[in-house]
Amino acid sequence: MTRPTRRDLLKLAGLALAPAALTACASDGGTVGPGTLTSAARLPKPYTLPLPIPTPAKPLRSGPDGDHYDMTLKESTAEILPGYSTRIWGYDGTFPGTYLEARSGTPMIVSQTNLLSVPVATHLHGGIAPPSQDGFPTDLLYPRGLAHLATGHAGHGAHGGHTAMNDPHAQVSTHQRTYAFPMRQRAATLWYHDHRMDFTGAQVWKGLVGLCVVRDDEDDTLPLPRGNREIPLLICDRAFDADGQLAYPTTDPTLLGAPGMAESIMGGAQGDVILVNGTPWPYLEVDAARYRLRLLNASNARYYELRLDGPADSRFTQIGGDGGLLSAPVRHATLRISPAERFDVIVDFSRYPAGSTVTLVNLAGTGGAGQVMRFHITRQAADDSTIPDRLSDIPALTPDGAHRQLVFSRNGSQWQINGKPFNPAVPHLRPAFGTTERWTVLSVERHPFHLHGAFFQVLGRGSAGPGPYDAGWKDTVELAPGAEIHLAVRFDAYRGRYLAHCHNLEHEDMAMMATLQVG
Repeated sequence: MTRPTRRDLLKLAGLALAPAALTACASDGGTVGPGTLTSAARLPKPYTLPLPIPTPAKPLRSGPDGDHYDMTLKESTAEILPGYSTRIWGYDGTFPGTYLEARSGTPMIVSQTNLLSVPVATHLHGGIAPPSQDGFPTDLLYPRGLAHLATGHAGHGAHGGHTAMNDPHAQVSTHQRTYAFPMRQRAATLWYHDHRMDFTGAQVWKGLVGLCVVRDDEDDTLPLPRGNREIPLLICDRAFDADGQLAYPTTDPTLLGAPGMAESIMGGAQGDVILVNGTPWPYLEVDAARYRLRLLNASNARYYELRLDGPADSRFTQIGGDGGLLSAPVRHATLRISPAERFDVIVDFSRYPAGSTVTLVNLAGTGGAGQVMRFHITRQAADDSTIPDRLSDIPALTPDGAHRQLVFSRNGSQWQINGKPFNPAVPHLRPAFGTTERWTVLSVERHPFHLHGAFFQVLGRGSAGPGPYDAGWKDTVELAPGAEIHLAVRFDAYRGRYLAHCHNLEHEDMAMMATLQVG
């Protein structure tokens, strides 16, 4: 069988772009590239605020059926910028939300109460869960005050969304619902966030995001840094108005009417303030020792190219990614991390003298967006951690099933996949259960590709092999403008309805999603 060309794939999507158009997309941000919002509030000087270190929540109770948590989604205030009280929407009223820690093989049962003024749909990103627990965008949890909308819910559109996207399969709840996550998966850094159809970008921007770390025996037995030398770093960007409130220009600020956003952010919303664990440009005091940093890009649309600037040549040693440990460590001078990706890295601060500083910078940004956080090396210290040459056994997936194509494109203001807009009730693809398929994903512009319900392996990019950041199990991968990527995909946990979509949240809200029916 002749391998389809890039032009062939574009034709599958009903497109007829010449190669020159692809090149233009790569170099011309135009009106479809991410738009940066400028803060009007008084911003702190970088590296003057301490980094908050989240501590895992304790289960309400634990039993044979798993660990139980209660979580309330509500509006609250937070002092994100010094001297300002910023209204946020948060899981348990905090930003970031409650830090969860799960054990592989032990179900995690989360009962949510929605005290917000809007519907929500929580997705455990990287969690392998049955479709009913996956946070499909139309599986909404309404607040009690909107119970009349939930009762009359005929699928999507009952609350002012895209009326053409009615979903007869939507599972709708009012006030409370319980998610049961089996956690039959390996140790990894996961996260959870709102996934409400049409409004994900705005609601995540307001604060509906949190971390979840899964642990297992394999990871625990490795001599890696742990305890207070294992640091989760949730990185995102925001902008603030003159009153210190989160600035995000929507058509309807209540998020209850017709969906929509200002044209300036239709290509993706970016802020000019970089937050780490909810704090702008923080610092962290560290020993002269190895540290394990769990990095998450929780930004709506911003890409980061992270580098360590210090008194010596600095490198990251990557030990894990989206789906947990790599087979062997990989060294990087910089880390290119797209929205929703996770990198688990070791940084050896023993290479620096006590009293020195190392700054984490973003080469993909300028001004405030080019600064992330700073490490202060405070003292020499004992360190018995090491980085093994072999970390885990990862069997290579060899495609033996269908070859499928997904083309991410744009038709005017309409983001599409395979030339079609999103329809939750009509599958774009029907992957076979228990079969390893070869997927070719092509982008016309820059998109972070994310898959629900399964991890995948990157087979190659274009005619070359995998890129420097493609090792291990992935659920999110960057698609550069005009590029194609080849994936080995295997759904072998659950049958049913899942999603593939762009994780630029503004693109997602403009329906750049594909329904998958795994059977």
